Amino acid sequence: MAEVHYVPAVLEPGVLYVSDEYKIAMHLCACGCGSKVPVSLGPTGWKVTKRNGKPTVRPSIGSGQLPCNSHYFITDGRVDWLRAMSAAQTVAALKSDHGRREAYYRDLNRKPRWWVRLWKGLLGLVGLG
Repeated sequence: MAEVHYVPAVLEPGVLYVSDEYKIAMHLCACGCGSKVPVSLGPTGWKVTKRNGKPTVRPSIGSGQLPCNSHYFITDGRVDWLRAMSAAQTVAALKSDHGRREAYYRDLNRKPRWWVRLWKGLLGLVGLG
């Protein structure tokens, strides 16, 4: 795993480049086809953790939009292969990702319920808020 500010133009095989500032990770597809695989990070994307310098990426990485249809987990720097994703599974995963992002940002913009605002106001009045 390489923690970087910017992802380099030329990627090395077997290296996961992670830019926390830009909330992206990128690597060459684990199958060896040479395709660049971007992974968006954050509350609606993937999560990269590191143990003993080795990355774990969750959820799985499905390259159903690439000709190789690779699908795998990265766990402690090791690639754990899963079944290739069908076209229908790829479409379903993309729709699910889109729905998760929409729900997250919709909830961020939602005002707290009236009773939450009231409770916070009361706590503020008694000096506990």
